[in-house]
Amino acid sequence: MSTLTERNEPVAPATATPPVEVAAGYRAGRTLPPGVELVRQLKRRRTLVMGAILAVLPFVLVVAFAIGGEPDGRGDRINLMDTATASGANFAAVNLFVSAGFLLIIPVALFCGDTVASEAGWSSLRYLLAAPVPRMRLLWSKLVVGLGLSLAAMLLLPLVALAVGTVAYGWGPLQIPTGGALDPGTAAQRLVVVVAYLFVSQLVTAGLAFWLSTRTDAPLGAVGGAVGLTIVGNVLDAVTALGDWRHFLPAHWQFAWADAIQPTPEWSGMIQGAAVSVTYALVLFALAFRGFVRKDVVS
Repeated sequence: MSTLTERNEPVAPATATPPVEVAAGYRAGRTLPPGVELVRQLKRRRTLVMGAILAVLPFVLVVAFAIGGEPDGRGDRINLMDTATASGANFAAVNLFVSAGFLLIIPVALFCGDTVASEAGWSSLRYLLAAPVPRMRLLWSKLVVGLGLSLAAMLLLPLVALAVGTVAYGWGPLQIPTGGALDPGTAAQRLVVVVAYLFVSQLVTAGLAFWLSTRTDAPLGAVGGAVGLTIVGNVLDAVTALGDWRHFLPAHWQFAWADAIQPTPEWSGMIQGAAVSVTYALVLFALAFRGFVRKDVVS
């Protein structure tokens, strides 16, 4: 009876994974540049409508003061609104005052929340990534443009208000409700500080909107969710029973900018408010990037 002898055949050595072929001239860092994204967003109807609303607000207030008469202080208490018609600088400050609590929240939530979610809603997000645009690159471009448009919206309102107020009430010093005045040059510098602080304080809303935009395919859900959560923060800040816990709410510091338009500005409130806002924003932006990099994009 014969036996069969097994032959030990040599095993082929493992070969390295062949390198991924890339089209000639392709550079990941050159895909979807912020300039291209900015042009895309500027052409959208919601951008034009939001800009028109902010530009019209000063004209509405001028008409309101013309119909209802100049604002008067109630008794011995005079607030910023009562000085609205004192000069163009006062009128610009009043426009910021009446819009900081809600109106300026909307463009920030819109421009940062209607970024990734709108691409998903149009079913174009997967095609952008297949272009290929790296996910981190896409998010950075979207975020930079969203924040840039938010800052532009905050600059548009006081600039238009300053021009309209100067025509309607004249160019002069900024009258301070508590007494005294700031010369026009100093007033302009302080208004720049106010706008800068308002932008920093709204980074929380931007972070919320951007994070939600990476989590949903519905732009309205991202924008509405950011606005809704911001309003919830305002409501919680009104609950005095929370005591010092309110200091951890960004809404608690949203009007700290009023300290900048005093004869001697007080910076402590704005510093605390900026620190709280930036901390929350960095956490939310990090969550957005971390979640989107791992997300299974099918839209």
